[in-house]
Amino acid sequence: MFIAQELRKKNIAEYLLYMWQVEDTIRAFDCSLSRIRREYIDRFDYDDEQKEEEADWYGNLIRMMNQEGCRQQGHLAINKLVMQQLQELHAELMQSSDHPFYNSEYYKVLPFIVELRNRGANKEENEIETCFNSLYGVMMLRLQKKEITPNTAHAVKEISTFIGMLNDEFMKK
Repeated sequence: MFIAQELRKKNIAEYLLYMWQVEDTIRAFDCSLSRIRREYIDRFDYDDEQKEEEADWYGNLIRMMNQEGCRQQGHLAINKLVMQQLQELHAELMQSSDHPFYNSEYYKVLPFIVELRNRGANKEENEIETCFNSLYGVMMLRLQKKEITPNTAHAVKEISTFIGMLNDEFMKK
């Protein structure tokens, strides 16, 4: 909760990736608040009040995941809303002549987006979601200490730059 609050204020892209990781963390603990409290929250250097706040936050997220049917996969509506806002901002920026560097960066990453969408299972997802899925996937590979090919590393570097520009525009609003 504390990390999410800080990221939400400073970097919407990192916030969204963090929240996806939180969803996966909840799933890893079988959506069990008692396990999350015992095996996860208790490891942090928080005082009792902070641990209780964190547990309440996770409890609310678990409840929402149950209600929204995303215990096994998918994303919470609160995270889908952020993605929608980013997609809408992307569309605005693409239609504006006031953001030539953003447009240029988009066309630089477009071949990577097309390739990723052609390889992915969900060809209906929007381009911004494709970018986030690739960033999240590489983040997971790194956490698992798995190899990342030079081509993938290059694509992710370009996508990161593009999403960073989108993030900057979002944070200005």
